[in-house]
Amino acid sequence: MYSFRTTHGPVDLAFTDRYGGVSAAPFAELNLAIEGHDDPAATRRNVEVLMADFAPGDRLADLHQVHGCTVVGVDDDGPRQPGTPRPRADAIVTAEAGVTLMVRAADCVPVLLADPEAGVLGAAHAGRPGLAVGVVTATVARMRRLGAHDVTAWIGPHVCGGCYEVPEALQEEVAAIEPSSRATTTWGTPALDIGAGVRAQLERAGVTVLDGATRCTRESPDLYSFRRDGVRAGRLAGVVRRSP
Repeated sequence: MYSFRTTHGPVDLAFTDRYGGVSAAPFAELNLAIEGHDDPAATRRNVEVLMADFAPGDRLADLHQVHGCTVVGVDDDGPRQPGTPRPRADAIVTAEAGVTLMVRAADCVPVLLADPEAGVLGAAHAGRPGLAVGVVTATVARMRRLGAHDVTAWIGPHVCGGCYEVPEALQEEVAAIEPSSRATTTWGTPALDIGAGVRAQLERAGVTVLDGATRCTRESPDLYSFRRDGVRAGRLAGVVRRSP
């Protein structure tokens, strides 16, 4: 169920793998997507299975991710009622205990953040567009407005620079914004290393960055990868909570 799980003071966090759920092939097993071609009943059950193991009794706060830099608070517009739309955003923060934050990915970079002493948490989804517009630095700034000071971030599984081929013009466009993202594929063509770019942005923001099982999704059959599997790919998740 987990590719990585740890406790950091009063904070629990994890990145999932594809095992331990109920989805049938080709999405087998723990597909946590909210869209796509999997059976919606199976993906809902997968979320239930994850929450029952990771944070029984917690309220789940997740997003309709849109590859931007909008950061929302868990209750910006009041508690979300069952059946209401998820916020359209790519990062979410809270200072509440008993709430689990979730972001989903399948090659993009899931990032979990915490200031355990201040009790402030964040979760961000950073793909190529999110890197270019600075979603992780926007998340850190929002956390600091909630009282965070000493922020630690865990970078989860994502496609590596050796596998993320892009046209040279696109590489130049993104590298002009974040030079550390420039990479070359293992077969010698232009590429981007989104994880390296995210790490650089976090470190410039004064964040301590730790690896959270940062294996390449495309190279790891136990993880979901859109680059490898296309529409047959499910979604893994990063989850973080503060114990009550």
